[in-house]
Amino acid sequence: MGRSFHNRSHRQRDYRTNLRSVHSAASMAHLHSPVRSCAAIGGSHYLIDFICYGPIMNEIERAKEEDEIGAEALKWSPFYGFLTAINCYNVKWATRVQDAFTATKILALIIIIIAGFVSLALDNPNNLGNVNEGANTDPGYIALSFYSGLFSYAGWNYLNFVTEELKEPYKNLPKAIWISMPLVTVIYVLANLAYFVVLTKEEILASDAVAVTFGDKLLGVMSWTMPFFVACSTFGALNGAIFASSRLFFVGARQGHLPAAIALINVDSLTPTPSLIFLCIVTLVLLIIEDVYVLINYLAFVEALFTLFSVTGLLWLRFKRPKADRPIKVNILLPIIFFIICAFLVTLPCYVSPWEVGIGLSIIASGIPVYLICIKWKNKPCWITQTSRFIHDFCAKTFMCVLEEDNAS
Repeated sequence: MGRSFHNRSHRQRDYRTNLRSVHSAASMAHLHSPVRSCAAIGGSHYLIDFICYGPIMNEIERAKEEDEIGAEALKWSPFYGFLTAINCYNVKWATRVQDAFTATKILALIIIIIAGFVSLALDNPNNLGNVNEGANTDPGYIALSFYSGLFSYAGWNYLNFVTEELKEPYKNLPKAIWISMPLVTVIYVLANLAYFVVLTKEEILASDAVAVTFGDKLLGVMSWTMPFFVACSTFGALNGAIFASSRLFFVGARQGHLPAAIALINVDSLTPTPSLIFLCIVTLVLLIIEDVYVLINYLAFVEALFTLFSVTGLLWLRFKRPKADRPIKVNILLPIIFFIICAFLVTLPCYVSPWEVGIGLSIIASGIPVYLICIKWKNKPCWITQTSRFIHDFCAKTFMCVLEEDNAS
């Protein structure tokens, strides 16, 4: 559906165009940009930071009993700032970094899979027999467990954010999906199977980085490689998330859902520099949330809710505009199944974790006054217009940026 509207950020256009006949969804596209971008994307980037550099920072944490919020932000900011600078400077550099660390990640997972199955063949452990012993089968808790699992697979939809920059997207986008999704699923399933072969359930639950615990138990003198591989893996994941997510901010601003300054592009590198810097600032601000799993629930609920709206728009169009041009089209059963899964993830956690769900809804509701003031209110006072123009000009001059030709005209 995203390619039907030729838009990099397909969901924003879905909400505005596809659900226009639904009265309550009139401003959904405008809510999506500030809420989903700032809460979900910024939060997920902080989480990747936390996972990536946690093993490396263990010695610092042990020596420091009290960690103030300012020190926490200062600790992560150089890593995130470095990747942001790469993405601002050159797209090719960012893609090369991505390729290198993706290869490193696959190598690490292959080592884990081989080591796990060799251990299974030699020792024949019984850890697999009691994996689900004492598990909570309440549907609400199952939905919450999916939140943490889906976070690991969150990159599945990032390619949609950069379709405008793909060569032959109608051909290469489906090809990338059909190649990457089965490959990632098989590798992740085998890696998790290897974890459960070597580690007990208690060891997995107590571990901050399961791969590191796996290496400590099985790799002996080479166990030091696992913290390195974990850092490289999530370093690449963070780089890919920055590259893709900044385009969502950029398109939101281009469509008028965010300040126009974020829609500027650097004249030399052709990268959305203001969007990348804004994303970096949002991520560092979210360091005030110290509980990683609570943050996962916040952003996963927001993400699942907006995904539900997006799939609803797709199904609505399938029935209302069956003859519309769809360069990429799948069997109707796939979006129906996806809709049911999203509805499951959105509704069931409401009674299990009402506080986190309420916070997620509050985050979404916070976009309403932003929409009313920044979008709906047309006759704004001069000082608001002048302030917006000042910020726009400041970003344009500081970062050597201009609007796209079709937007500037």
